Amino acid sequence: MNAHFIEPMDVLFLRGNRLFGDAGSYGESMVPPWPSVAAGALRTAILARDGTDPAAFARGGHDHPTLGTPDLPGTFRITDFQLAWRGETGEGSLERLYPLPADLVATREAQQQSVALRAFSPWRPAGGIDCSKALERLPVMAQVSRSKPATGLWLTSRGMQSWLNGRLPDASADLIPSGRLWAHDERIGIGLQADTRRADDGKLFSMQAVALSRGVGFLAEAEGDSLEAGTVLRFGGDGRGAVVDRAAAPLPEPDMDRILASRRCRLTLATPGIFPEGWRLPGMDAAGVFELCGVRGRVVAAVVNRAEVVSGWDLALRQPKPARRAVPAGSVYWIEDLQATPDDLRKLAAHGLWPETGYDVRRRAEGFNRFLVASY
Repeated sequence: MNAHFIEPMDVLFLRGNRLFGDAGSYGESMVPPWPSVAAGALRTAILARDGTDPAAFARGGHDHPTLGTPDLPGTFRITDFQLAWRGETGEGSLERLYPLPADLVATREAQQQSVALRAFSPWRPAGGIDCSKALERLPVMAQVSRSKPATGLWLTSRGMQSWLNGRLPDASADLIPSGRLWAHDERIGIGLQADTRRADDGKLFSMQAVALSRGVGFLAEAEGDSLEAGTVLRFGGDGRGAVVDRAAAPLPEPDMDRILASRRCRLTLATPGIFPEGWRLPGMDAAGVFELCGVRGRVVAAVVNRAEVVSGWDLALRQPKPARRAVPAGSVYWIEDLQATPDDLRKLAAHGLWPETGYDVRRRAEGFNRFLVASY
């Protein structure tokens, strides 16, 4: 795998799906953006590096050795995309940062400033209790007293390693507030007349830019091709500048022996999941039976965050990409009766949570449906 640390040279416009540009509208930014943003920036730089005519490539008239064509991608694809930083000083070793897995809840106790972490566990409802649950167990968090949720927190690689091994991360050392990673910078935009490109009267709108702190950027793992350190990218809305560094950050690894011995695991989405049946994993039926790429098991419970909508702009066709409902990164699935070998799990990790056939090859190349395996 080739790790690209993408560090901005200016503020970034990381736009989501909300329309803006009309008089009085407001354009919000999202951190991190979808992995397709990184895929587009890296592919554009690869085309420029190889002297490929972007217009000919967009028309499908050029089959690039690693990028293929817009309709049939080649060997290049994003295999992981995360927020990353170099520590408080901005000069330390590179570290991945993750959104909290959905089975972890950060709370702030009344009259206290410290944050505590609590975890959901799958429980079978007692006899005589009926509800609209879709799976055989419910995710339950035991809590002695009420507390308020603490939001805007990111999990360090060390904290994710603890979670992968079935332990609670250290709330005092493994959580990073977003305020230490970026700030918002409000900007004013002016609508232009399409024919004259002059300012259109009364068409002022606001945009939310993201100013990342020193040493903070995005880590994009890719296979099939790579860019040299120092390559400048056009990243996000308005093509703001970002520079590539080849510094690597270790990927947290689960205790695979423990997972295979216990025959149970958790899956958490590392990037948004575009699944054919809503929140259900590809290869999972209505009863929770799961089979994909040789990995078999039974999904007994899930914590799935509210669905988001993934779209984007298709430069080749000069039109929006089809809007797709997606399961947010961090959503968690508990699997029991696991039947798999280490090779099966590696094969599934390489393939991603996509159906074995008939999947969206373009979205797969853009880095969606990536996941991590954890014990519990």
